[in-house]
Amino acid sequence: MSPIQIALLVLAIAGVWAIVELALTLRKTRNVVDSLDKTVNDLNNTIAEAQPVVAKLDGAVDELTPALARMEPLLKSSKTAVDALTSNLVEVEAVVRDISEVTGSMAEASNAVSSVTDSAAGAVQKLFNKVKAPAADAERKLSAAAEAEQSTERVLIGEAGDEAAADDDDGQKPVGKPTQYYTYTPAQTSEESCDE
Repeated sequence: MSPIQIALLVLAIAGVWAIVELALTLRKTRNVVDSLDKTVNDLNNTIAEAQPVVAKLDGAVDELTPALARMEPLLKSSKTAVDALTSNLVEVEAVVRDISEVTGSMAEASNAVSSVTDSAAGAVQKLFNKVKAPAADAERKLSAAAEAEQSTERVLIGEAGDEAAADDDDGQKPVGKPTQYYTYTPAQTSEESCDE
C-alpha cells in the first residue's frame, strides 16, 4: 500500500468518525432543543395565566392611587393632632409640677403646724403635771396607808382563823382555806334561809 492510500484510508476513517460524532451531537442538540421548546411553551402558558393577575394588580394599583392621594391629608392632620397632643402633654407636665410644688409646700406647712401644736401640747402637759403632781403624791400616800391598814386587818383575821382551826379536833378544814363570812338581812328568818 502506498502512503497516499494509507492517508486516504485514515482520512476516510476520520471522516466517518466525524460524521458519527456530528450525528450524535445533532441528536443531543435535537433533544435539548425539544426540551427547550417544551420549557418555552410552559413559560408562555405561565405568562398567559399571569397576565390576568397582572391586569388585576394594575387595576388595584389604579384604585389605590386616589386612596393614596387621600392619605396624604390624613397624615398631615394626624401629624397636627400629634403635635397638639404633645403640647397638651407638656402643659399637663407643667401643671403636675406646679401641683407637686404646692403639695410639697403644704406638707412643709402641715409639718410646721404639727410641730408647733406638739410643742404647745407638751408645754400644757408639763404645766398640768406640775399642778397635778402634789395632789397625786397625797393621793398615793393615802391609798398606801389604806392598803397598809387593810393588810393588818387581814393578818389579824387570818390569825383568828388559824387559832380556830387549831382548836378543831376533827381536822375537816384544810389549813390553807380562807375563812368565809355570811351575812343575813334582818327580814329573813332561819326557816326561810333553810328553804332557799
